[in-house]
Amino acid sequence: MGESASGAAQDAGDEARRRLNAYTYLSAPERLEHVAIMRVFCSTLLADLAVPDIMAKLRQAGGSAAGLDADTLTVRLEQLVQWGNLLRSSHTVKASSISEYQRSRSRYQLSKLGERIQRDADGVLAEADAAREVSNELLALVERGLRELADLVTAPGGIEPRDGLERISTLFVQFTEFADSIRDFYAYLGQVLSRYDLDSAEYQGFKELLLDYVEAITEDVAFRAPRVSEALGTLWQHLPALLDRLDTHAQGLAGLSPQGENRMEIRVQRSRGRDLADWEGLRGWFSDTGGQGSQVDQLRDATLRALQSLLANAKRMLRSATGEMSRRKDLLRLARWFDDAAPQDAHDIAVAAFGLYGARHLGIPPATDEVVPAYTSWWTGPVVEVPVALRERGSRAQRGRASAVEDHSEQKQRLREAARQRAVARAAAADELRSGSGRFAEVRLTSAALGLLLELLATALGNAQLRRRTGTNGEGTAGFDLDSASSEDAELGIRLTVRRTAGTRTVLYSADGDLLLDDLELDISRISAAVDGAAEASVS
Repeated sequence: MGESASGAAQDAGDEARRRLNAYTYLSAPERLEHVAIMRVFCSTLLADLAVPDIMAKLRQAGGSAAGLDADTLTVRLEQLVQWGNLLRSSHTVKASSISEYQRSRSRYQLSKLGERIQRDADGVLAEADAAREVSNELLALVERGLRELADLVTAPGGIEPRDGLERISTLFVQFTEFADSIRDFYAYLGQVLSRYDLDSAEYQGFKELLLDYVEAITEDVAFRAPRVSEALGTLWQHLPALLDRLDTHAQGLAGLSPQGENRMEIRVQRSRGRDLADWEGLRGWFSDTGGQGSQVDQLRDATLRALQSLLANAKRMLRSATGEMSRRKDLLRLARWFDDAAPQDAHDIAVAAFGLYGARHLGIPPATDEVVPAYTSWWTGPVVEVPVALRERGSRAQRGRASAVEDHSEQKQRLREAARQRAVARAAAADELRSGSGRFAEVRLTSAALGLLLELLATALGNAQLRRRTGTNGEGTAGFDLDSASSEDAELGIRLTVRRTAGTRTVLYSADGDLLLDDLELDISRISAAVDGAAEASVS
């Protein structure tokens, strides 16, 4: 049960999307060409046209689509077929030559959905902004027709089926035209009353329109609505039998029943008034049957809102007489000037209209290397960072209670412990180097000891003095001699002395690998911090 319901909902959604796709040509970039092509098909009944026929009619009508060539026109037609506005015709082509066959084999005809949409689009383009008169006289005809139909149905013998069909068709045509004219007029009225820039002449015209025309419509509807409801109440209990009798007399398209195993289901849209749902809609227009209010009630409420809007405009007109005028027209004119002006002219217009002169940098001076002249526009000038407090509250003062000072004692303790451990490790590395001095070939150094030794060696070599090597004859030879160099760490009490001795090879073995030093001898000794400090004091 659930799967069948979801499948039905999906089918309904697909069908809705298919129908809505037929409106795509009205918003496509080539919409004027599409509309011109659709008008060609809507101009005749059962149009079955080929590309040459459509080109000839477009050139005859003129407009933006008159210059389309055959290839472009074919593309436009195929798009309309894809959207569902046109159908490919199954018309048999009779041609006397191959070229004539190629020109005429692609023929198109109008779909029902495409014809309906184009007809509505033409109506919108022709009369969308016009004030449509309300066919008020049709309401009297609807009331008279319902009364006569009720009298004939309740009379002995009933009404003749043919007479009943004529009366019901006429009745619903009149009612549909009246209801459509009511909706169109009130839609136009709402569009007009939403304006707040009416001058005195326009206001006078709309005041007469509301007070005279709308009042006449509302009074006529209020007068005839109870009469129509009474006639419908008399007729209501006889409607099922009447509709069955009319269906027996003339079924119309609903009587189509294709025979055979592969018969196709034909969807039929019946004439207005042949279904009970049409009568329920007619009854709901004049009386509240579903608890949502009738259209007569909505008409009365709409009229009241229109009068309130008219009163608001009247108050505005009175305020304008005292100097409190609406500046909507002036602002629209100013916006049009801005839109048409060049950038420099737009700056001048803004200065003249709003007094927006050059930027003044107050309170927050720019950076010293970005001195901004007074004539620099705020639009092109550099951006100054404004604190949030000053931007939002206009004050630099801090708001709220000051937060407590954060306690960092635990972090300090961890840092002191880490420093102590590093000092202990370096002291152990220094003791290891001192104990291994003179016998590096026999010991394997730890990573910490080798690192400390390389640190001292790099410092010693960096402080060493080089002298040029000379021969016995006084002539200079290539190369340099290295005097003894040293480096020390007073905190660890260790000194490294480096001497250059030709042919000497010093090998340092460690956990990280072996280090070979050519022509260098290393000597590590202990130094006394107390002795050094006394020596420095005696020198000073």
